[in-house]
Amino acid sequence: MSKLKTTAVLTSAAIGLSMMSVTAFAGKITFVSWGGSYTASQVKACIEPYEAKTGQQFNIVDYNGGLAEVRTQVEAGNVQWDIVDMTPQDSLRGCDEGLLVEFDHSQWLPAPDGTPATEDFVEGALADCHIGNISWATVPAFNKKTITATKGVNRMPSSMKDFWDTKNFPGRRGLRKVPRVNLEWALMADGVAHTDVYEVLGTKEGQDRAFAKLDELKDDIVWWEAGAQPPQLLADGEVVMVTAYNGRLFNAMYVENKPFEIMWGPQVFDLDTYVVVKGAPNEKAAIEFLKFCTSAEALADTTNYISYGPLRKSSSQFVNPAILPHLPTAPDNFKTALTYDFNFWADHMDELNERFNAWLAK
Repeated sequence: MSKLKTTAVLTSAAIGLSMMSVTAFAGKITFVSWGGSYTASQVKACIEPYEAKTGQQFNIVDYNGGLAEVRTQVEAGNVQWDIVDMTPQDSLRGCDEGLLVEFDHSQWLPAPDGTPATEDFVEGALADCHIGNISWATVPAFNKKTITATKGVNRMPSSMKDFWDTKNFPGRRGLRKVPRVNLEWALMADGVAHTDVYEVLGTKEGQDRAFAKLDELKDDIVWWEAGAQPPQLLADGEVVMVTAYNGRLFNAMYVENKPFEIMWGPQVFDLDTYVVVKGAPNEKAAIEFLKFCTSAEALADTTNYISYGPLRKSSSQFVNPAILPHLPTAPDNFKTALTYDFNFWADHMDELNERFNAWLAK
């Protein structure tokens, strides 16, 4: 079978690993992730091989992110989850709140050439309570069959300035209903270089500027909340441009043959991490599994099932060359990427969420 697996194959491959409730059964590691083709990729690249190798069994649980359920379990003294796939901003906050196990990063497997894991992982992938697994990107995209440019504009959109330009590229836009990334893109659309975005956004004047730029587009926005929505909005013609997760777009483009095109230039690069919940019933077994699942080979194998990049430098030698051009970290895709600043959002999440919700209500 081709190394470029389809979501249909992924989904069917995950059958038999039923999506359980949060009840953790003795001896089974409860593994919590985001669902869909992403969880299916983790099942194929990590969980199934580890089950075959060790006999360890798993419960697979889907969630929508955040710390609420972890906090509830820890505070109640009734922890049922073991491993959670978590955003860095949540893992940092959870660590500060004492909800997560602190890791000894010397325990992770070295690179194949013996380089310690602490030197092999990219910057930001290792923190007190998390170990990184994949990189992904939020990107703008358009439907090549429905996009139309104003007469005299002989090109396709390629930047956030174009995304905001409803005069030369008329039609509605799809944006996720959160301030994160949208405020960064608003500044880029207003002429701020990607290297200066967080410096500007860290000021009151910069935040005012970002919201003012969002005002310009507000009447043309279709808001989305679930990751499956933006490719569907684009396919149905509800919008002519949309922001979406690159893995969802890859699936639509190369599995479902949708005529979409990604604008890689303004991508916002992000990563996901693994954490172990403090008081987890299978803490030791969970850490042993993470040693396997965060090896260079296992992280590289994930790219065979979804177009997200591994966070170990040594993984690149194991990545199928056919998938490399579709990863956020491909050199041509990464030239002007903005790396998502999870420390900024850990510090400013509450205030900017409040302001964003008030702005929506106007």
